[in-house]
Order: sequence, then structure tokens, then C-alpha cells
Amino acid sequence: MPIEGSRTEQKFAPVILAGGSGTRFWPRSRKTRAKQVLALDGERTMIQQTVERLLPVVDADHVWVITNSLLHDLIAEQLPEVPGAHILSEPAARNTAPACALAAFLLEKSEPDTVIGIFPSDHVVKNKARFAEVIRAGIALAASGEKIVVLGVPPTRAETGYGYIELGATVKPSDVPVPEVAVRRVKRFTEKPNSEVAEQFVASGNYAWNGGIFLWSARTLANAIREHCSSMAPLLEKIAEAHRTSKADFDRVFAEVYPQCENISIDYAVLEPRSAKGEEGAEIYCLPGDFEWNDLGCWSALHEHAAGCPPESVSVANVFEGDDPLCISIDSTGNYVHAPGKVIALVGVSNLVVVQTKDALLITTRERSQEVGKVVAELKSAGREDLI
Repeated sequence: MPIEGSRTEQKFAPVILAGGSGTRFWPRSRKTRAKQVLALDGERTMIQQTVERLLPVVDADHVWVITNSLLHDLIAEQLPEVPGAHILSEPAARNTAPACALAAFLLEKSEPDTVIGIFPSDHVVKNKARFAEVIRAGIALAASGEKIVVLGVPPTRAETGYGYIELGATVKPSDVPVPEVAVRRVKRFTEKPNSEVAEQFVASGNYAWNGGIFLWSARTLANAIREHCSSMAPLLEKIAEAHRTSKADFDRVFAEVYPQCENISIDYAVLEPRSAKGEEGAEIYCLPGDFEWNDLGCWSALHEHAAGCPPESVSVANVFEGDDPLCISIDSTGNYVHAPGKVIALVGVSNLVVVQTKDALLITTRERSQEVGKVVAELKSAGREDLI
């Protein structure tokens, strides 16, 4: 149980999703060293930073991590404060819905009122105090009934790589247990719109980016899975029952049953069908993710974050990630270069991404850095497992 005054008294279990392979960060990211275990932003790895910003809210021994067998040992090494039994490796990759629901069904058996928080392992947050404040508010709201809480990030551009939340009515402060944080109902979710639609969303001022952070009680999420993913529920029930027996039995059942779960995101599995009930019926609420958030989803996103300048200046800022302090730029703007051990010199080039590792070199543009995952697919087709 939380013992410090700044931590929530409500039972809270953060679940960190860390099973991705991070192909868009190739060549630094590989199957056995995906981006969540890399130090892309400072000296601490992405998953270490994720846990650290949760510690003002909850003790580390309440944290859960869902990952895969290739990353399990390295994550356990990087997070010694998280109980080993709370680091679970999926027998097969099944997207975010089974991963989120797994935690709900495991905890529902013994602590159904526990609020589960879902946190991606590859985000960065600059304002950690505000982050903790909003998470505490989300916990209180999620604990107050059959409510789903999502965090909506104020958009700064018409980004097509994010999902969007259409905001509904403002909730009166007197009607929620968190009057100090603005609460809106949710109308609907839209996944990754095209540029024209994204521009309309941002111009309307009534949309937020879906930051992929959700809060709900174990009971609420388990019941939502039973309602909207009826074929998945009995599989997770079986796994949860096995978790209450021996480790050997759990490992066997987990390996046999989990791959049968549908490969579907939590957005499509629960949030979209739930929001179809309407603002009042859905009981989905949005809290402001106004804590200087960034989803490091590709090299251009890392460039934007590492530039550390106002948004209007990002397009001309060069970012040099190397060991040598001498970096030369002549008539060059908006580039990101990672070349450890090298003097970096740019002459007359703009908007490039250049990433060098011991065995590979990536050259692309910031505009097309979302497509780097295609390189990994090509390498796999060529049988170059040594490079992925």
C-alpha cells in the first residue's frame, strides 16, 4: 500500500506496455534491444523513465510490465525495484487489448476495485509534477464508478500518426471527485486521420490527441471485455484462474491460451464500441494531458523532442547526437544525426535523419522517418536476421 502522503490511498496498479519491437527506430532498435530499453532521451532508458515518473503516485512493487521473451531479462535488469512476478512475457504478440485485459482479469480475482493505469513505455514527459497531479485525478475518477478515463494531449499540429479524441460536454467540478482538474466527456475516437481531417480536428479546438494512457478499475475493464470482446473473456478467465495456482501451471496455460486471443487494440476492442453508447451512456471521461508530452514514435519525433526549442523553430534546428563536442553545420537546417565517436559535419543539407551504428547506416528524411519500419521488413525478407 502507498505509504507516502503524496501517493494515492486508492489501490493503483500501473501496467506498462513494453512488448513492441520499435522497428521505426532501426538501426538503434533491434528485437533484443527495442526502443523501450534504449536511452534515447538522456541516460535513463525509456522504460526506466516511465517507472520513475509514476513513483510519486505509487510504490514500484505495485507496477506491472507486459513485454515479450526477447526483452524480459533486460527489462528485469533495468527495473530491479519491480517484482519479478509482475513482469509478464506474452507468449505471442496480440496487440494492446489482450495485454490490458490480462492485467484486469488477474487483479479482478482478488482486488476488483484496484484502478489499473495503462502506460506505453516509450513516451517522454517534461512536466512530471503535472503528470502526477493528473494521474492522481484520473485514479480518483476511475475509482468513483464504472468509468473509463483517458488522457487527451492538447494538439500542437495536424499530426496524422496519432489517434484523436473528440471532446464532449464539460463536467461540472461539483459532479466529479477531482474538481481541481478539468474533466470533459468523450464523444468518439478517431484513429490516425488523413492530413485534411487532422487539420479540421485541430482547427476546431475540440479534439485532443489520444496519448494511449487509460485508467479504469479492474472490474470495469474486465466487464467491458466481457461485453465487447466476448470470445476473449473466457480465455483470460482461464489464464487468471491458472495464475492462482502454481507458476508451472500458469506458464503452461498462459502459453497455450493467450495466443488464442484476438489480435486487436484496446481502442478498437473497448473504447470505440463503448463510445458508441453516447456521451452519457459511455461514461468515458477525458483529462488534460497538459504535461509536455511527446510520443517518441519515430526519428522525426525524437528530433522534435531533442531540439528543445519552441515549435516554430523545430523545422530549422539541427540535433547532433555524438560523443565529439565538435559539430559543424554550414547552410544546413532541420537535421538529426546520431553518429557516436564521430565529428559530425553538415554542408548544404536540410531535414535529413542520419543514424549510424556499428553495423548499419540509415539515411532518410524527417518527413519519411515513419517508414523506417519498412527497412526492417526488407531485411527480414532478405534473411538478415543479424540486423533486426
